[in-house]
Amino acid sequence: MKQLEHLQEVDVFQKIGGHEQVVFCNDPKTGLKAIIAIHNTTLGPALGGTRMYPYSSVNAALNDVLRLSEGMTAKCAMSDVDFGGGKAVIIGDPKKDKSPAMFRAFGQFVDSLNGRFYTGTDMGTTMDDFIYAAKETNFINGLPEAFGGSGDTSIPTAQGIIYALQATNQLLFQSNALEGKVYALQGLGKVGRKIALHLLEVGAEVYVTDVNESVINEFLNEAKSFQNAVHVVSPLDIYQVNADVFMPCAMGGVINERTIPVLNVKAVVGSANNQLAHETDAELLHDKRILYAPDYIVNAGGLIQVADEQYGANKNRVLQKTKTIYEMVLQLYVEAQADHITTVEAAHRKYVKQLEEQQNRNNFYSRNRRPKWDIK
Repeated sequence: MKQLEHLQEVDVFQKIGGHEQVVFCNDPKTGLKAIIAIHNTTLGPALGGTRMYPYSSVNAALNDVLRLSEGMTAKCAMSDVDFGGGKAVIIGDPKKDKSPAMFRAFGQFVDSLNGRFYTGTDMGTTMDDFIYAAKETNFINGLPEAFGGSGDTSIPTAQGIIYALQATNQLLFQSNALEGKVYALQGLGKVGRKIALHLLEVGAEVYVTDVNESVINEFLNEAKSFQNAVHVVSPLDIYQVNADVFMPCAMGGVINERTIPVLNVKAVVGSANNQLAHETDAELLHDKRILYAPDYIVNAGGLIQVADEQYGANKNRVLQKTKTIYEMVLQLYVEAQADHITTVEAAHRKYVKQLEEQQNRNNFYSRNRRPKWDIK
C-alpha cells in the first residue's frame, strides 16, 4: 500500500515538474474546488485567466490547467508584456454551481499568493464573478470599467485576430485585404461573433457553426443584412468547408489527426487556445501546406489589455500594441519558410530565446522596484 502511494505521489510531482508552483484550493462551504498553476515567472508575476468547467475528474482539471498555464508563458513572452505564465481552473458547472461566496473564497486563495499570480475571466467566468473576488484581493484584472478595470477583453482579442488574418492574406495572396475571401468560423462566442461580423462588413463570405443553436440564431439576427454571405453548417461539417481560412474560435484541440485530413483551406487562424491537439499536428499541417498561425500569438489582444490594465487602463495604448500582432505573425511566417520549419517551431524558438535573454537581466541587483512591475 505504501509503495502504491509512493508511486502515485511521484507521478503527480513528475506531472507538475515543469511548473514553479501548483496550488489546490478547497472550500467545502462554498463548493470551491480550484487549481492554480504558476508555470514560469522569469518575465514577471504569473498572469492568466480562471476557467470554470465541469471537468470529469480532478486529473482532467490538472492536465488542463498545466497545459494552459504553460501556454500563457509563451503568450506573455511573445506579447512583450512583463508577466509570466499562470492559469487557474474551477471545477464545476458555470450555469449552476457559481455563487458570490465561491468567488470571494477563490479571491482569498489568489491573495494568499501575495502577487505571484494575477487572474481574471476565462471560459465559464465573467467580469461580474470577479467583482466578488476583487473584494478579497487586489490581484484581479479584466474588471468592468465601472470598477476601475479596462472592460471587455474580447474587443482587443478579436482585433488581434483580424490583424493576424490580414498578415496571413498578405503572405498567401500578396494583399492583406479581407474582402472577397471565404472563412470557415467555428464558435460564435464573444470573440468569434465579433470577428464574423467584421468579416461580413468588409465583404467576405463566412461559414459559421456553434454547438448552441440559440447562439447561431442570435448571430443570424445581427447579421441579417448580410444573409447572402452567411452560411450555417453543422459542427462536424465546418472542417470540410472549401474556404481560404479555417478559424477555430471555441474549444482547443480541434486541429488533430482526424480533422487535418479533411481540412480544405489554405490557413488556420483562430482565437481558441491550444488549437493543436499535439505539437506533431503542426507537422501534419505543414505537410499539407496549410499555413498555421500559432494561437498564443494571434489571440494575445486580451492578454495585452489585462497586462496593461495593471498600470492604469488605457485603450489607445492597448490598441496600439495589439497592432504589432500583424508584423509579428508575418515575420514568423517568413522565418519559418526561410528555415524550413513549422510556425510552431519558429515561435517556440523565439519565445525561449526571449526567456533566456531576460533570465539574468531580471535578476540584476536594483535598489528600487522597476517601473515595469510598479503595479497595484
